[in-house]
Amino acid sequence: MKARPYWVLRIEEAWTKRPIVWLSGVRRVGKTTLAQMLSSEAYLNCDLPSASRRLDDPESFYDELEPGSRVVLDEVHRLEDPSRVLKIAADAYPSVKLLATGTSTLAATRKFRDALTGRKLAVHLPPVLWSECIGDFDVRNLDRRLLAGGLPEPLLAEDRDATFYSEWIDSFYARDVQELFGIRNRTGFLNLLRILCRQSGSLLDFTSVAKLCGLSRPTVKAHVEALTIAHAAFLLPPFHGGGRREITRRPKAYAFDTGFVAHSRGWESIRSEDRGLLWEHLVLDMLRTQFVDRDLFYWRDKSQREVDFVIRRPGNRADAIECKVNPDRFQAKSLAAFRALYPAGKNLVLSPSVKIPYTKRYQDLTVRFTSRLG
Repeated sequence: MKARPYWVLRIEEAWTKRPIVWLSGVRRVGKTTLAQMLSSEAYLNCDLPSASRRLDDPESFYDELEPGSRVVLDEVHRLEDPSRVLKIAADAYPSVKLLATGTSTLAATRKFRDALTGRKLAVHLPPVLWSECIGDFDVRNLDRRLLAGGLPEPLLAEDRDATFYSEWIDSFYARDVQELFGIRNRTGFLNLLRILCRQSGSLLDFTSVAKLCGLSRPTVKAHVEALTIAHAAFLLPPFHGGGRREITRRPKAYAFDTGFVAHSRGWESIRSEDRGLLWEHLVLDMLRTQFVDRDLFYWRDKSQREVDFVIRRPGNRADAIECKVNPDRFQAKSLAAFRALYPAGKNLVLSPSVKIPYTKRYQDLTVRFTSRLG
């Protein structure tokens, strides 16, 4: 069991603000292992009938706990009425600290009749971050992380097993998608998921994707929304407002894990031309742990000049982030075009090759080269 001190601290801090912490993430990302690292008076695996029976009468269950107790309800969405169990804890037993885990965001799934607004804080557990790889997981080979992905099991395996990814996809549909969203067209849905993995990091064209997977455009849009709710995909919107030649509508679609991107493309090894795209995925995970999703964007104009990520900041500031495996290949042309429209903000190049951060000037631009934020 690898230590996850960063995420343990995130949960501990969230408990100081709300009685309920909602820990979500795709299956086998490590939610259960992380939950078991926390000291708690009660741990219930809601997949088990015994847990359901104990929680049939939530008041009796909570009455047995000492004030200030910590409770973990793992896979809470398996309960018949999970929001009722959580709401009673927050309203009638506010001293109880409760961690609930699930595969999706809470508010938009069919089983939850109450979004628990004001009673919970959400923590999204992504695949293992690059900073964790070179720290507690002791995986310092970038290509290994990119090819295997960040789910702990394949990341730590001695040999790559391609069947893991196909079995995960089948399980994801059977145990998450059907139960939470009621989607019955298995073939069309899984075709869509595989297409999004193959095209991950590119602009999303709903009409084109609909033709490729044999679904209607409205159905594709509904399924993509389900995938984002289940953390299997992320749509990054364009940053715009300063010029008529900017891309203003089409989002970029990112699959949740580099291992599944590599698997869907049939890669057995990582070529030099593959690293840049996959490194973008790791940077996006890093950004999403430190900023709210609504403040993250990409920027592109109709001349194909592009900034990989833009962080919206207070006071009309916008931080620009470029992703480069080899920092020596960075060119400032696109960044200069962006700064002509949005002059205020930091300029960062994130690269795994940078051991000691440094700064360079490109005419009027000052650019900071580093391997991590903060």
